[in-house]
Amino acid sequence: MGMTSPSRRSLRLVSNGVLLLVGLAFALPLVWLVLASLDERATLSIKLPDELSLQNFVEVMTPEKAFIPLMNSLILSAGCAVITVVVAVLAAYPLSRYRMRINKPFLYGVLFGTCLPITAMMVPVYSLFVAFNLIDSMAGTILFLAATSLPMAIYMTKNFMDGVPVTLEEAAWMDGASMMSTLTRIVVPLMRPGLAVVFIFVFIGAWGNFFVPFVLLLSPDKLPAAVSIFAFFGQYGSVAYGQLAAFSLLYSVPVIALYVLVSRVLGGSSALAGAVKG
Repeated sequence: MGMTSPSRRSLRLVSNGVLLLVGLAFALPLVWLVLASLDERATLSIKLPDELSLQNFVEVMTPEKAFIPLMNSLILSAGCAVITVVVAVLAAYPLSRYRMRINKPFLYGVLFGTCLPITAMMVPVYSLFVAFNLIDSMAGTILFLAATSLPMAIYMTKNFMDGVPVTLEEAAWMDGASMMSTLTRIVVPLMRPGLAVVFIFVFIGAWGNFFVPFVLLLSPDKLPAAVSIFAFFGQYGSVAYGQLAAFSLLYSVPVIALYVLVSRVLGGSSALAGAVKG
């Protein structure tokens, strides 16, 4: 048995120490969220509550503070994710199946769209929304969120689609199937795990988006939770820390539930297993 050299042992200790510090940096805010949500006199410091209480959740769980904003966030995020995934599949299919000289320049142009800062785009976008009378429109905001999510979604979907063998489609074409039927009945079912990744990626991006709904939506009953969180910040720097922590925990539940649901439905298995066997 070989002995671990001192240099390797010290390197392992340093790496474990760094990983421990990184883990603490992520764990401490989560610990504060849980403790502060159960403390009626919560502050920025991490401390055990003098008395455990659910009063913060009682004050937060009202239609105006939690239920309506969370429902608005769900509508915006789910609508954006569904539209983005559908359009990304239709756009990625010719890029994946047809070899043309324009493919790479087009993909680079699509990726360039992800580099544009959203703050620089909002002034012309706001003018466009005013011209088309889409200000304070949930549908218009969903379409714009989908448009900003499309570049990366197309690139990701195209990479997942490249992993589906073309021979499956060729066999279907020989039986008289159209390209749209092979896309919907063969390609899409076989790349469900990839589409789930794209859906979650787009959903989380829209769920945490603050700037776009803040600019394009005006009515308080249409604001998502990412914007309505301002209600817990009072004047002159006062913050309701306990209610803010309770609301943050409620705000994270839909995203966690989406992860669990998708992992349970997909089961972590590949839909391509055995597809081309024989």
